[in-house]
Amino acid sequence: MNKQWIALALVAFAAAAGAQETPVGLWKTIDDGTRKEKSLVRISESSGVLTGKVEKILDPEAKPDAVCEKCSDDRKNQPIVGLTIIRNVKKNGDDAALWDGGDILDPNNGKVYRVRMKPVDGGRRLEVRGYIGTPLLGRTQVWQRVE
Repeated sequence: MNKQWIALALVAFAAAAGAQETPVGLWKTIDDGTRKEKSLVRISESSGVLTGKVEKILDPEAKPDAVCEKCSDDRKNQPIVGLTIIRNVKKNGDDAALWDGGDILDPNNGKVYRVRMKPVDGGRRLEVRGYIGTPLLGRTQVWQRVE
């Protein structure tokens, strides 16, 4: 009986640890330039596709009812809180640690970039790289897992 319990506990632990190796969850975004906390973004998965929405603005200088004035697509003039900023991201077929293929919106300037995400530190942090063309031409933010 004890061996069965231990085996079951190990399986449950491995499943929980593996779940943290995905971008799915609630993340605190950190500005790569100022190192200030900007927002909380919830990344969710549906049929293998990830999306991310802004849940809360943390920046005290930002207006809580701000809208995406500079967006040029269907998100133009939509409230930042509740805005989908990550779309169509999938697990990379060649590198199981990477999630890519979609895009990310910077609501500050309205620009949409291709995105690559990689959970690091056992899933406690998320490297989010926005780029144009190739990942070499971009910038990386490191987000912190909240839940």
